[in-house]
Amino acid sequence: MKLFFMSDIHGSIHFLNRALERFEEEKADYMVILGDELYHGARNPLPLEYNPKKVAEILNSLSDRIIAVRGNCDSEVDEMVIDFPIMATYSTILYDNKRLFLTHGHIYNESNMPKLRDGDVLIYGHTHIPKAEKVGNIYIINPGSITFPKEDNPHTYGVLEGNVFKIKDLDGNVFKEISIE
Repeated sequence: MKLFFMSDIHGSIHFLNRALERFEEEKADYMVILGDELYHGARNPLPLEYNPKKVAEILNSLSDRIIAVRGNCDSEVDEMVIDFPIMATYSTILYDNKRLFLTHGHIYNESNMPKLRDGDVLIYGHTHIPKAEKVGNIYIINPGSITFPKEDNPHTYGVLEGNVFKIKDLDGNVFKEISIE
């Protein structure tokens, strides 16, 4: 199974379309969205081609392939236009005898770790900064942001296939990589 991860779309139809091109090219089975799907939030500028309604429409066309969690910019009213659940603080996927703990990062993160077992993986967004590292016996991964990268990072997404998690830029070039064996 191949999983495609993205975070922090923030209502940008431009960057969503670029990410969806990568999703199709990657031939991933499922798309995992780590929050902040529709709105830009008070701390961010308006993103390029800001159109939350169109973003919802496009994501809805893929709703049977999406696993999503709530970001700090998401609200209950968003579920009125989204055809898949987005209001859970976290979700989990059992993957090759390990748990992938999926969250946005504004509640659970490296400073407030959920209860995980050795070999489990914390995957979050929120910071807009790509990360792939092992801390103790826990893997910590952030695919970055497709719309608002920070600290001079490129616009990025993540792909998990086999036991390798790759963070790639929107041209498909590998930016960071970690084996989660």
